[in-house]
Amino acid sequence: MLDAGHFQGAYYLMGYAVECALKACIAKQTRHHDFPDKKLANDSHVHDLEKLLNLAQLKTQFNAVAAANPLLANHWNQIRNWSEEFRYNLNIGEAQAKDFYKACLDNVNGVLPWVKMYW
Repeated sequence: MLDAGHFQGAYYLMGYAVECALKACIAKQTRHHDFPDKKLANDSHVHDLEKLLNLAQLKTQFNAVAAANPLLANHWNQIRNWSEEFRYNLNIGEAQAKDFYKACLDNVNGVLPWVKMYW
C-alpha cells in the first residue's frame, strides 16, 4: 500500500500489524488445551498498543531494552498512540506513513522485529 501511494491505508494497517503481534504474545500465555483466562481474554479486546504491551507481559523487558536503545524507544513513541480510529484519518501523508512504517519494521530497531522475538 505504501508503494502504491495509499498512505492512510498503509499507516492504518501497520498499526494493526503491531496490534496483532502483541496479541500473539498474549495468546502464547495460554498453553495448548488450557482454558484461557477470561479476564485476560476480555482485556485483550482493545486496540490500545500500550495496554497490549502490558497484557503481553513485555513492558518490563521493553523498558529495559528501550533504555539501552534510544532508537527503539523513539520508534515506540512514534507508534504507541496508534488506534483503529486512524482508518478515518485522511490527513496522513507520505512522510508520516513512511516514518510509521520504519518505526514498525526497521530491521535493527523496529518495534515489530522486537515483539517477534516473544511470540
